Amino acid sequence: MDVAGLSTALSQADLLQKVGIAVLDKQLDMSREVGAELMEIMDSAAMELSVNPAVGSNFDVRI
Repeated sequence: MDVAGLSTALSQADLLQKVGIAVLDKQLDMSREVGAELMEIMDSAAMELSVNPAVGSNFDVRI
């Protein structure tokens, strides 16, 4: 049994796992930021409808 080789392999596996977790953590942070920005956009659109509920609901068409 090659103890040095096993130790190196376990170290590499541990490093790859830590890198994978760090990448997923960054992705989660970015997803949260995008979600927060999307909620702000949706809230501002809802605010416009509450202030001017008739805006955009009717239009005149003449041919």
